[in-house]
Amino acid sequence: MKLYYHPGSANARRVRLAAHALGLPLELEFVDLMDADARRRLLELNPNNKVPVLADDGFLLTESHAIMLYLCERAPVQSLLPAGLQARADVTRWLFWSAQHWQPAVSILTWENLWKQRTGRGPADLNELARGAAQFSQFAQVLEQQLTRQTWVCGDSLGLADYALAAALNVWREARIPLEDYPHILAWFGRVEASPAWQATV
Repeated sequence: MKLYYHPGSANARRVRLAAHALGLPLELEFVDLMDADARRRLLELNPNNKVPVLADDGFLLTESHAIMLYLCERAPVQSLLPAGLQARADVTRWLFWSAQHWQPAVSILTWENLWKQRTGRGPADLNELARGAAQFSQFAQVLEQQLTRQTWVCGDSLGLADYALAAALNVWREARIPLEDYPHILAWFGRVEASPAWQATV
């Protein structure tokens, strides 16, 4: 399997975390997102013109959360998704929550505080920072509450939902994401950071 990725992409990191945890080797194909020709080639693989893209024997799959689920189904043995119907639905719920709420909120702050300057797109937009801060606060409170009840997002062990959500915080310090305001999230993220999969994909 080949993964078209960029090392700065939280979405690509999410897939790499799952693959490592599942013991599935990936051939990594770097995509220079700042290069016009590379972008044109990426568009041929993904009409959304974004990474990651997974290529598996002629099958192309986009959307990082969908790729994570595919890898779980592809692995001969896996422990990232529980077997029970309701427990698995709970994981899926958090993956949708990650894609719809968590990742977009974090991405606003990451773009404005970090990537915008690094790509020469000018200074941070104060209105966007305020919008991002409000969204992050709203959804961080949801995750904080979940983590007051248990060590991991879905149950007693590190799983797919943890990797999906943690990947968005890939560069939280540089992007000035206020994790210190949420002690349970901060402690949980430290546990994810200590995992072999996270360390192997730094």
